[in-house]
Amino acid sequence: MFSHLPSFDVQRSVFDVRCFQPLIFTRYSLNVLKVKDTLRSTVNLTFDGRVIKVYHGPNAQERFDNEVRVLRYLEQRGCNFVPKLLEADPAALRIVTTNCGSRVDRIDDQRVKELFAEVEQYGVRHDDPDARNITYRQSDGRFCVIDFEFATILSEDRPKPLE
Repeated sequence: MFSHLPSFDVQRSVFDVRCFQPLIFTRYSLNVLKVKDTLRSTVNLTFDGRVIKVYHGPNAQERFDNEVRVLRYLEQRGCNFVPKLLEADPAALRIVTTNCGSRVDRIDDQRVKELFAEVEQYGVRHDDPDARNITYRQSDGRFCVIDFEFATILSEDRPKPLE
């Protein structure tokens, strides 16, 4: 019934309702869970399963433009283990994407390499191939790759990978 909502492991983390904050958009207001707040970006998770990322800090516009371009490219190529871009607001430097699951606490180094190599089959080099950029989508048991602000499209005319 609530499979679209994020799951929380109460044995492994302390849940604090103060971390839920109202987030005002031009069209709607939502309660969100702040999941990341760094010098480069703030990431919030909505209760209906969307991820809202706002870019700030050095080269924010460039990083925003690049992630939007890469996510659109991967979607065109049928890559189903990365977030789908739902909305991009260049004025606010904000994107809204689908949720690709929860962060992975432990993953084998070899599996990390395999996942980023799989992204390269779709014509994109991640350029930040770290385990923190891997999530696990429980709905289909799939590891996913996130955070493409530093990624490189290898070739626009590369053939699509075979399914």
